[in-house]
Amino acid sequence: MMLILEEYFKDYPARRKVAEFLFENGLSVRDGKICLRSVEIPISGLARVIGVNRKIIYHTIEYIEKTYPLKLVFEKLKPLPSLVSLAPLMGWEVLEVELEKENYLKGFSQIISLLSENDVPVMEVFSRNLREEPSKLYVIIDGTLPVDVFVRIKEIEGFRRLILHTPERDKQKFVCNYCEVKYCPKRILLERMANRSP
Repeated sequence: MMLILEEYFKDYPARRKVAEFLFENGLSVRDGKICLRSVEIPISGLARVIGVNRKIIYHTIEYIEKTYPLKLVFEKLKPLPSLVSLAPLMGWEVLEVELEKENYLKGFSQIISLLSENDVPVMEVFSRNLREEPSKLYVIIDGTLPVDVFVRIKEIEGFRRLILHTPERDKQKFVCNYCEVKYCPKRILLERMANRSP
C-alpha cells in the first residue's frame, strides 16, 4: 500500500500525509466525504488532528476520487477493531511479537502451535507483514500466559522482540534484552479498590 501512496502522492507531500492517516485508521473516501464505516467525519476536526488545513483535506479527497486506482482502494477501507489496548484492563494478556521478515511465516506458525500445545486460550490473532514495517504478530489471550511458554517464545525461529501487555506486574522479572513487559497500572488499581470494598 505504501508503494501506491509513494507513486501517486510523490509530488504532494501534504496530501500524502492525509492519505497515510486515512489508510492507517481505516477511514474511507466516498462521495466527496471521509467516513468511518457509515459515519461522516468532520473535515475541520480531521485537519486539526493531521496537522494540515482543511483545503488540503478537500484536495486529497478530490484527487483520490478522480484517480481510479486510489478510488478503488480508499472507498473500501474500514477500521480493524482490536482488543490490544483493552486486554490488560480486562485481565487478559497480549503478545506483541516482532519477527524477521524472511522467517515470518515459520515464526507465526510456531507461535500458534506453541500456544495450542500448551492449551493457551487465544481470543484474537492478527498480524502485519507489510514491506515497509516490521513484521508483527499480536495474540490476545484469555487470562495470562504461563511463564514457561513466555520463555519458549523467545526460542522461536525468526524471533526478534516480544512485548507482553499484561495485568501482572511480576512478569517483569522474566524479561531479557529482547523483551519488554508493559503491565496495566489501571488493572492493579481496580484490584486494590475491589479488595478494600466490604
